[in-house]
Amino acid sequence: MGVWECERHSHTSPRTAVLSGSHALKAVTYTRYGPPDVLQLADVPKPAPADDEVLIKIHAVSVNRSDWEVLIGKPLYARLGGLWRPRRAILGSDIAGTVEAAGPNHTRFKPGDEVFGDILGHLGGFAEYVCVRGTALALKPPGLSFEPASAIPQAGVIALQGIRDQGQVQPGHKVLINGAGGGGGTFALQLAKQRGAEVTAVDHGHKADFLRGLGADHVIDYTRQDFTRTGQQYDLILDLIAYRSALAYPRALRPGGTYLCVGGSVATLLQVLLLGPLIRRMTGKHLRVLMVQTNPRDIQTLGEMCAAGTLTPVIDRRYPLRETPEALRVLGAGQAKGKLVITLDAA
Repeated sequence: MGVWECERHSHTSPRTAVLSGSHALKAVTYTRYGPPDVLQLADVPKPAPADDEVLIKIHAVSVNRSDWEVLIGKPLYARLGGLWRPRRAILGSDIAGTVEAAGPNHTRFKPGDEVFGDILGHLGGFAEYVCVRGTALALKPPGLSFEPASAIPQAGVIALQGIRDQGQVQPGHKVLINGAGGGGGTFALQLAKQRGAEVTAVDHGHKADFLRGLGADHVIDYTRQDFTRTGQQYDLILDLIAYRSALAYPRALRPGGTYLCVGGSVATLLQVLLLGPLIRRMTGKHLRVLMVQTNPRDIQTLGEMCAAGTLTPVIDRRYPLRETPEALRVLGAGQAKGKLVITLDAA
């Protein structure tokens, strides 16, 4: 439930009615799919929490590939729930902020708690306030500031579940990360190195030094070389930008190796889903779509690692709220090295 939906519930208690009042807040909104130019900074009603929700004052929100896809309406799965026009007027899912109020039936968080989380199912993060259910949130570790906290949830959980859980990376494994220079890729690279893997990072050539600085053992410039045709084979391929034919990936896997994709073209995702079982029977190699399960436990784990300094949220650039369209433009062009963060305290 996003900013607009919360306002519809302002009748649920006297407390929420007082909160909503006639106050307005700034938010970046849109009403049709398209390039960043369709976004505008606007005044919208201040939301009020329903019975089981919390009202969050947002201090920082990071930009994700999912925001870009739902902005432009491509691939087709980005239009789920809104085929002809966006299902939500406000994008933004990775938030970090302070609980300002809680609905009467909410017991998990209290006003003053500092929280962070992935509200992809609700959206509404590109705004000064948002109402969400607490199930999407985790307590922010005291040693972690809001900006890096906002960079963690979506990208970090993708990386953690891809490398640790489904990839089951072990010391000595050869791991390839396609899209290594983005938000999820920079987390995955670090996590794979921590687990003792030899990591090959695939991204644009201008990110090569950056990726080596994060610990990549080898770097492939995708504009010059196809990693499925180098003759090298890997125990795990984590593909964050899947666009090739599913038939190309087995040749880059060792016997018993695993290919996991998350994001990319609908055609590739469908091919992996449909052909994966057949390829496994024929070759013993595993091709699967990474089904990410967002949960506060993993977000909390990642936050504690970042607070302890064992994992680093890589923030490339920071923008005030009014420059959210530019942040999305940079992300869409593939120019970001790590994460882009919107800082509302500077809006």
